[in-house]
Amino acid sequence: MASSLSASTYDGWTREELIARLTELDNVQARPKQRPPSPKPRIKKTFQFNAHSRRKIALKFCYSGWEYGGLAFQYQKTTLPTVEGVLFNALVKARLIDPEGGFDGCGWTKCGRTDRGVSAAGQVISLWVRSALGSETGTEDDSLNVARSTSTSHSSETTADLANDASSSNLVEGENAVPGLEFGFDEDDLKDVPLNSSLSKPTSIQNEKYEYEYLLILNRLLPPTIRILAWSPVSDDFSARFSCTYRHYKYFFSRNTATGSILDIERMRTAASYLVGEHDFRNLCKIDPSKQITMFKRKVLSAEIDPISIDAEGNGDYVLNLVGTAFLYHQVRNIMAVLFMVGHGQEDPSVVTSLMNVEEGSEPGATEVVDTKPQYQMADALPLMLWDCGYPEGELDWRTTNGASLSDENEDGRSELYQQLHSIHSRSQVYTALNNHFLLAASRFHLQKNGLPAPSAPSSTSQVAKLMISLGGGTYKRTGQDKYTPLLKRNRLDHVDLTNERWRLGKGFRRNERKKALDEEGSIDDLDGNE
Repeated sequence: MASSLSASTYDGWTREELIARLTELDNVQARPKQRPPSPKPRIKKTFQFNAHSRRKIALKFCYSGWEYGGLAFQYQKTTLPTVEGVLFNALVKARLIDPEGGFDGCGWTKCGRTDRGVSAAGQVISLWVRSALGSETGTEDDSLNVARSTSTSHSSETTADLANDASSSNLVEGENAVPGLEFGFDEDDLKDVPLNSSLSKPTSIQNEKYEYEYLLILNRLLPPTIRILAWSPVSDDFSARFSCTYRHYKYFFSRNTATGSILDIERMRTAASYLVGEHDFRNLCKIDPSKQITMFKRKVLSAEIDPISIDAEGNGDYVLNLVGTAFLYHQVRNIMAVLFMVGHGQEDPSVVTSLMNVEEGSEPGATEVVDTKPQYQMADALPLMLWDCGYPEGELDWRTTNGASLSDENEDGRSELYQQLHSIHSRSQVYTALNNHFLLAASRFHLQKNGLPAPSAPSSTSQVAKLMISLGGGTYKRTGQDKYTPLLKRNRLDHVDLTNERWRLGKGFRRNERKKALDEEGSIDDLDGNE
């Protein structure tokens, strides 16, 4: 090539020849380089949910209430995310539900609505999800036949396929459109999830071995504060809310208070026993006029105060186990506030009967009709937990894998989920030990020989103790025995009929109509026991 000629080659060239050669080389260098052809843009395929089978299932899950602004999804911006919002978007991320249909499109129902700060260990929802086997119109057995007769297209699909290129939800809740990603979860985390469990399964359920691993998929997308515990196939007409036969709440508290006073557990038990049965609880709940509730009768199946960890003298931690078919808004926290007053000796246990005597003769033995609620502060939300939701025998078949029911599984050792929750529990015990030693360190300087806190003001310790009434969860309300006004002599709220009418005639009604246009079931959510 001419460009590779040596310097000796130019000996004898004339001036004009050299200029021509330089001009030729300049033209070669100025020639634009040819770029390789641009790759064709990848066309992202729209996922077609209607091309896949669905089945109706129930999910049992737990969550730490202090991390969330309640269970129910909120269309307006919220300071904290809601449990439903985070769970919904995880289901969307995994392509188990269609975001375009929203909650109604997947038939979403929940057992009980918990308020901000309230936790749950056995919450249940039911909904239609994408399935490798299910059939939207057939029974579970029919769906298995459909799956077997439609070749191996479903069975060859891996669990990871559920999350690849998942689209985010079109519902926006606060600043958390796709919760979970901020915790480091992504589609790639699902690629190593095995499709089939290594557990041995009975022959009767071998047909379901190719179902999606719902627990593994969702728990890898959800934050550690929400854990799916089990799932169950359900009938088409099953409803997590309306099929529920009872709800079991727990409220944890300590007999010993920061003021040195000790709650009278026996008095509290006597008061709690009056709750059992069907009663009108309008004075033991929060009246929400936007719900326009006029029937406040609810049936309590049992109300027991049981020890958790106590010493020989009965001091330590206790729990109120309250089981009922349904509950009113903040009913458990209102009940607990009254029980604290009884335990402190401020009220007689019979005050519970009086508060339920809303009309003449409704409560045998009550001497006074209390048709309007006295003013008092409800107990703190932190110690409250929805422990369990009950359903008719045989209605549910809880499973932790893609096939085997809990009664059939034969797993050696603890599951990964159990280990995760055990680790959280172990870490919380460390915090408890640290806080206990902080308290021990402070006791050297701020605790008297009689075990009571040293007074920080000229008033006596006994007077300081009387000023503090427990509200649970380490919170207190300042009052005083000499200033204490018995519940039945306090100022009363307006009658529920007047409260409902005033709301209907005010701005609240118009505002609620706009809200109902977005959330059609919002007006009836709190009728079933929702704390």
